[in-house]
Amino acid sequence: MDKRVSDSRTEQVHIVISSHINGSQRLFGGQLMQWIDTVAGIVARRHSGREVVTVGVDNLQFRKGVRINSTVVLNGKVTYVGRTSMEVRVDTFVESLEGVRTLVNTAYLVMVGIDQNGSPAEVPGLILESDQEKVEFENGRRRQALRKERRDQGY
Repeated sequence: MDKRVSDSRTEQVHIVISSHINGSQRLFGGQLMQWIDTVAGIVARRHSGREVVTVGVDNLQFRKGVRINSTVVLNGKVTYVGRTSMEVRVDTFVESLEGVRTLVNTAYLVMVGIDQNGSPAEVPGLILESDQEKVEFENGRRRQALRKERRDQGY
């Protein structure tokens, strides 16, 4: 049964503590990548009703450093679905004490649903309810075609 984008949307919140920062007093990129991968995995599990694996990370751009004691908010949602794969967008924000959110990172991850044997398994389709969701889906379709082209060329 197909699912809506809203059925699997996920938000995760962290406060950056000393074990999360590097020598430059900024959040480790690897720590943020772990949080992003976790959010994407939860989104994909909720959408597919299956265990999932991460097969790729596309766009992972750090727009701004994150400092200790910052509130970090990650929002994940499904943007595109193939037969066994799902593209998940995770936006990361720093939230001020006044509640203002500043985007610091956007990432696209490709997750694949797997069966009990660890083989790729079919996932539900995506019900698109808004013009924005339709645009995201078409953009995801183009990114998927580029991924396939790069894979076929050995990149």
